[in-house]
Amino acid sequence: MFDFRLKVFYTVAKRLSFTKAAEELYISQPAVTKHIHELEQQLGMALFERIGNKIKLTRAGQLVVQHAETIFTDYRNLEYDINQLKHIQGGLLPIGASSTIAQYLIPPLLAKFNLRYPDVRTSLSNGNTEQIEQSLIEKNIQLGIIEGKSKNPVLKYVEFAKDEIVLVGNAGSQLAKDGALTPADLKTIPLLMREHGSGTLEVLIDELKRLKLKLTDLNIAMYMGSTESIKSYLHHAPCAAFISLQAVQRELEAGEFIILPVKNFRLVRKLHFIYLQGQQDKLAQLFMRFAKQNAAPSLT
Repeated sequence: MFDFRLKVFYTVAKRLSFTKAAEELYISQPAVTKHIHELEQQLGMALFERIGNKIKLTRAGQLVVQHAETIFTDYRNLEYDINQLKHIQGGLLPIGASSTIAQYLIPPLLAKFNLRYPDVRTSLSNGNTEQIEQSLIEKNIQLGIIEGKSKNPVLKYVEFAKDEIVLVGNAGSQLAKDGALTPADLKTIPLLMREHGSGTLEVLIDELKRLKLKLTDLNIAMYMGSTESIKSYLHHAPCAAFISLQAVQRELEAGEFIILPVKNFRLVRKLHFIYLQGQQDKLAQLFMRFAKQNAAPSLT
């Protein structure tokens, strides 16, 4: 619908590469160069400057990026409103979710959403909480879903659901004992932890403070970058890990893992939708309403 040259410019500006923009847009690199040249001629100013084999935005280019982002939001909302008049829902909705949410919680909701609204083109990217927030700030996604307690002032946080963190171990290990573990026991048990920047680690640190423990007090065997990696490791080693209850339901039901209760420890974290302050993408709002209505009972 909008001027394709503006989309080409914006893609180059985000990637800072004519080659990567051409690959992403499925056009040739000379075509990218032609579109940028035509836009620069129309505006009467250079939008990029070359430094060695790299490019960077000029001040005019930075200004065009800011306006392009507003224009694209307006076009998405226009498409949404026009589709409403036609009694359909359609458009593009890129979503980002922190790792545990992207792996275990959102895919079933997205499957239901895509069946209900087949004309909405969704995409899902994942990373840790910090990465999803940054992706939203850079406007690579329209909606984020995270765990943790981050509070970036440029982002709006809306509570979505609740999720419990539990300590689990291999059912065949000797970590379980009669009664609950004590906070002191956590100093001796080999523990697997999510990486720094993870929402799971962030809320866990706060709970440990309440138990008068620090990360340095614990016997941390390894930091790992994903819940799946931790689960795979747990199958083969006498370790334990703090993991989302949603992420280990199958292993608990199959008797592969067991919950190791810790005295005075109960960690229920809030999951949040996040979007840029002052921006109300209508498809994002539609998905938020749908997700709240269709979330699994264990999340509410």
